[in-house]
Amino acid sequence: MSARKFVPYANESDVVHFGQLMVENRVDRITISGDIDLTADQAGLASARQLQQLLAAIIATLEGQELPAKLPPAPVKTVDNPFA
Repeated sequence: MSARKFVPYANESDVVHFGQLMVENRVDRITISGDIDLTADQAGLASARQLQQLLAAIIATLEGQELPAKLPPAPVKTVDNPFA
């Protein structure tokens, strides 16, 4: 992960990478995409610990606030095609 602190749900700009895993911060969601191999060696253990720390921070943030049962769908806006 990056040296900079990742604060879950704090902004719309933070992205951290480890392995081929990408974690994108948003104010209403965290998007995790890609893949990572958690190999049975020291490198795999280090990656697993990084993933565990990231998920623990996300869970702590969620547990520290009042949450709706489910987020409403994002509003959809139609815009004119700038290339037409």
